[in-house]
Amino acid sequence: MNRMRLILLVAALLAAVLAAYLSTSLMRQRPAPSAPPVVQKPATVDVLVAARNVAPGERLGNLGLQWRPWPADTIAPEMITRQEMPDGAETMQGARARSTLLLGEPIVDARIIRPGEAGFLSSVLLGGMQAVAIPITELSSVSGFVLPNDRVDVIVTNTIVDTLGNKVAKSEAALTNVKVLAINQTIGSGVGDASIPDGRTAVLELEPLQAAVISKILASGQVSLALRSLGDTGNGKPELADAYRNPARATPGPLIIRYGLERQLKPGQ
Repeated sequence: MNRMRLILLVAALLAAVLAAYLSTSLMRQRPAPSAPPVVQKPATVDVLVAARNVAPGERLGNLGLQWRPWPADTIAPEMITRQEMPDGAETMQGARARSTLLLGEPIVDARIIRPGEAGFLSSVLLGGMQAVAIPITELSSVSGFVLPNDRVDVIVTNTIVDTLGNKVAKSEAALTNVKVLAINQTIGSGVGDASIPDGRTAVLELEPLQAAVISKILASGQVSLALRSLGDTGNGKPELADAYRNPARATPGPLIIRYGLERQLKPGQ
């Protein structure tokens, strides 16, 4: 009996040793777990894009532009990158949209128009308005302190003949609350510009009837600009004086006042 137990014990020990050996062999042969694949992020380049929807003719401004990462392998030559133009966001603030720009759309030259380029002034004009140029001097433009985007009143000075036959000068406001689009070829004043002392021409934004009236006025009298207060913009639209709502009122020639009635003489009368 003791011999049988000894044999069983030896067999159990041999089985345990064999099992341990096989287990160790299998663990050694098992391949090590592979590392998870590394996902390579695509290379990107900062591209100047619209930070909001921009309507046609609208100024981009500092709130309309932002830099956004863009896949490097899809960069088009027309795109503006931070690497090539680090100050692009500042440079493009004065540009306007030729057509609608959508949020996130890259800024390209074909979709914008910059100050000084052909067609820029027409992009600044409001719908239904016209740009009219009038001659000015330093004296008639508040010593050159009238700048683009200011609001002015247009003062007309004519020579009239009073009831005694004397020629006297008469001044009156023909147009009020008129927006100045440009002085000479300067559209928009730069930072630090306090005046444009050598101004020779002022470009005004007017309605069609107002444009016709001011053109006739220029042929008959002298025009000067009166600068309005920054907060005095009224309804934001230019107003034509009641006396000038009839375009014939601005016919060239001296103005005669007799018995309280006005009569405009034509040249040669």
